[in-house]
Amino acid sequence: MEPQGVVVVGSISADVTAFTRRLPRRGETVLGDDVTLVLGGKGANQAVAAARAGAPTWLVGCVGTDPFGEIVSSALRSHGVALTEVRTVGDRTGVAHIRVDASGENDIVMTPLANADLSAAMVDESIRAVRDKASVLLLQLEIPAEVACHAAEAGARAGLTVVLDPAPAQPLPDRVWPHVAVVTPNESEAGALTGVEVVDVASAERAAAWFLDRGVRHALITLGSAGALSVTPERTRHFPAYPVTPVDTTAAGDAFTGSLGAALAAGLDTATAIRRGMAAGALATTLPGASPSLPDRKAVDELVALHAVTEPDDRGR
Repeated sequence: MEPQGVVVVGSISADVTAFTRRLPRRGETVLGDDVTLVLGGKGANQAVAAARAGAPTWLVGCVGTDPFGEIVSSALRSHGVALTEVRTVGDRTGVAHIRVDASGENDIVMTPLANADLSAAMVDESIRAVRDKASVLLLQLEIPAEVACHAAEAGARAGLTVVLDPAPAQPLPDRVWPHVAVVTPNESEAGALTGVEVVDVASAERAAAWFLDRGVRHALITLGSAGALSVTPERTRHFPAYPVTPVDTTAAGDAFTGSLGAALAAGLDTATAIRRGMAAGALATTLPGASPSLPDRKAVDELVALHAVTEPDDRGR
């Protein structure tokens, strides 16, 4: 039987989030309504999302020796993420400063700190340690780009299904793309990487072709309230979004990718895995914060069951 675990190589941070009626203009100070300190970082968020979706999950990353390191490690442990591959290094734990307005929109400044200490050697050691337990590797770009590229190559060589969430978007060498089984950018990330302004399904399809031309086997572009576009060499399908009322969009993409990875590791078919990822991403927008908003398997089951399954729009090839 294929291993059903997920290994996540990525960032770990303490998220300091300020909530306010509107985001300040340049040089302006506004009064906030609330502030929270919780576990964050795209790697940690995706690991929590995968674990809450029911997958055995290991996180490969670095934290510092400061109090933030204890806070984030305790939170990861409480969500069921295995910490055997998390290293404590002599630096401060990464911090993300997030601002959220009344409509749920946000902006983020991510300061990597200890995340910058993650090395290719650490990744190799961790992949060897979990290879017999995991079948999917999740990646993002809040760690050094060269380490992320190495993880994609090493994961593919080890037979893992490599899923890359290319955020924050940055240029990557062409050699990495053939090692990526699934890429999951949103509209802005797809546009930044491909040069195609993604504003609708048609432009998303053109952006997806850029990834496939470089060797990616499956481009899955999330389009917010417009759903998601799935493009492979064989077929193109548009999946409608689940209707929810957003409060905070922080970590919605991580919920999507983490739940998608867990579903793929469990051996579910691609369409089902996409629907479960989309349901998780939708649910994550209905609560404030990063890791606190990530839904569990029961909540995803309920949202999927609430809406009648309709076949995605199959646009052919």
